Amino acid sequence: MHLAYPAVLSALLFCTGLYGVLARRNAILVLMSVELMLNAVNLNLVAFDVWLSRASRDTLHSGQALTLFTITIAAAEIGIGLAIVLAVYRGRGTADIDKLRDSAEPHGPDEATVTADEKAEATA
Repeated sequence: MHLAYPAVLSALLFCTGLYGVLARRNAILVLMSVELMLNAVNLNLVAFDVWLSRASRDTLHSGQALTLFTITIAAAEIGIGLAIVLAVYRGRGTADIDKLRDSAEPHGPDEATVTADEKAEATA
């Protein structure tokens, strides 16, 4: 098999994942898109490892070893990311990235300078 086939498939997977990261608002879907991008990198690593091992008869298989490390990092990333998303969902009631960003940042210069005492007086 030619190197172009897995390289094109990897590029398509990576572009699909990149679109998912940039266009989605749900944190779970963004994490899934990051996983898709990492799988595209894994496919590229294995394809180039096979191609280079045929050319030089070297049996190091460093691309496959890097793929195992990438899979390990991806598993840790999804585990920690999912725990953070669940904690944020329990605390705020939404997993929408835009709403989380809007509630974390002040909207104007007036809100940034308001102290805790002024907020307490306004609610009393």
